[in-house]
Amino acid sequence: MTKKLFTVDFEPLGRRAQVAHGTTLLEAAHQAGVGLNAACGGAGVCGACRVRVVAGEVSPPTESEEAGFRLACQTQVLGDVRVDVPPDSITAPQRVQIEGRERPVDLDPAVRAFDVTLEPPSLSDLRADVTRLRQSPVFAGEDIKFDHGALVQLPGLLRSGDWRVRVVTDGDQVIAALPAGDSLLGLAVDIGTTKLAAYLVDLEAGETLAVAGAMNPQIAYGEDVMARIAYAMKGEAQARELQQVLVDGLGGLVDELCERADCGDSAVVVEAVLVGNTCMHHLVLGLPANSLGLAPYVPILADAYDLKARDLRLRLAPGVNVHLLPNVAGFVGADHVAMVLATGIHETDKVTLGLDIGTNTEIVLATGGVGGRLLSCSCASGPAFEGAHIRDGMRAAPGAVERVRLVGEQVEYQTIDDAPPVGICGSGILDAVAEMLRAGVLQVSGAMVGESHPRVRGSGGSAEFLLVPAGERDAPRDLAITRKDINEIQLAKAAIRAGTEVLLSEAGLEAEQIEQVVVAGAFGTYLDVGSALAIGMFPTLPQERFVQVGNAAGMGAKMALVSHHCRETAKEIARRVEYVELTAHPRFVKLYAIALMLP
Repeated sequence: MTKKLFTVDFEPLGRRAQVAHGTTLLEAAHQAGVGLNAACGGAGVCGACRVRVVAGEVSPPTESEEAGFRLACQTQVLGDVRVDVPPDSITAPQRVQIEGRERPVDLDPAVRAFDVTLEPPSLSDLRADVTRLRQSPVFAGEDIKFDHGALVQLPGLLRSGDWRVRVVTDGDQVIAALPAGDSLLGLAVDIGTTKLAAYLVDLEAGETLAVAGAMNPQIAYGEDVMARIAYAMKGEAQARELQQVLVDGLGGLVDELCERADCGDSAVVVEAVLVGNTCMHHLVLGLPANSLGLAPYVPILADAYDLKARDLRLRLAPGVNVHLLPNVAGFVGADHVAMVLATGIHETDKVTLGLDIGTNTEIVLATGGVGGRLLSCSCASGPAFEGAHIRDGMRAAPGAVERVRLVGEQVEYQTIDDAPPVGICGSGILDAVAEMLRAGVLQVSGAMVGESHPRVRGSGGSAEFLLVPAGERDAPRDLAITRKDINEIQLAKAAIRAGTEVLLSEAGLEAEQIEQVVVAGAFGTYLDVGSALAIGMFPTLPQERFVQVGNAAGMGAKMALVSHHCRETAKEIARRVEYVELTAHPRFVKLYAIALMLP
């Protein structure tokens, strides 16, 4: 017997879904393509997926839900339903960090292009197209193989192009045929937990033709990797769903890149390199993520890996190969390897600390010199720095307070795009904590001093610092920093500092021996290094030793795209890295407890 389906209308978005009895509104939103905030992955604790049920029958409200609003993840459909989605429940477009500091590299792509002109067939020359190509002077009778997609493509191009064609090979296989004179284009993508950054590159000139960024569409299933792993572990259908929404997001970016570069559709792209953390790597490949969600957090695949784009259902040229750089461990992935590659940390003569700060923070310590060690670890720092778990927090989107300074009794602040203040993003929260500490508003424990500033209201655990009063610059409500928010920042910065101290301990070095600090990643791009030093997130070093390099993982992906040598270097980096598991390290808990305190 066929189950009766009910219609869920999402207004004012005009989206609808047909779902079974008992489906949650969050699941219905996924099906309808509505990006609801769900920082906790649907556990019912973050309160971000608030909606208003306008009409229809749903399950009774839980005790934690507000009057007039329902949590989409906790509300089940019992009949046809019409839902109103408030703007602050929709995943806002985040400012995506795409650019990064590039290093020159010799061009040596994995694919090669050959311009071939053939004699057309005649009654006296009845050779097959492939035989004619193999016997051309370019290939001189080599036994070249043909990807089936390229084979289907070849005859039409030969006949429409007056028997002139550009043949693209990967090793001994023809993977694509292009019109004569077409450019050889490649795709590099950094698949972040929160954002996607993509680059379209001319593989012969090494020139970046177009760049594009977007939110990772998986964010609707949870802000962090553990929430998405938990969703994937529900069953094969959920794992496939996570893979498909990500591949669809990548496809949209490729179309946008090709449109910007005015180079036709995505069928012109003949090579691709993807990097991401180990979870993103597994999810995009459709690998089971269970082993990443359960101790001891072992990946299924750590080696560099190649597969056809069509196996990912990614629309590129017919036989295109997609290359994924190697992972290091369960929470140190190919994006970290790409960051090391792009910054040259693996070959520096200086003692260098590298931090890729995002939803997770990966840290690498290079001891420098010939035979120097590379030690790496991962720490869970990102949720607070992305605005999650902060009462008035938000991602780095228009209207987010991103810079804060206290000048006497006044609060000076800057919002993204100079839009009316609607929330506080990670860099703004970091600035606020540093400024409150400097002004004597905070004790080393993170507690607020009641009479220290006129913006402090309340006392004890309920104390808060009013950052933006409602109505100021059209702010829709008060924006404040609470004692709990301070605690979240302490937890996040302590993880980074303790991870750094563990690596120094393993290397037998002191913090003052660090000669340079490379800060990468989305949050790392926009944070104020002075504020980070003020709260003790980094070792106390001269500020001139710090350099912010932008999206180094994306730059590393581009290097691997245009250079086969860089791919081999990435493999060597992954082999050299000594991964340190913080949860098993005997000193981590003590160092973490010390780092919780503010300086």
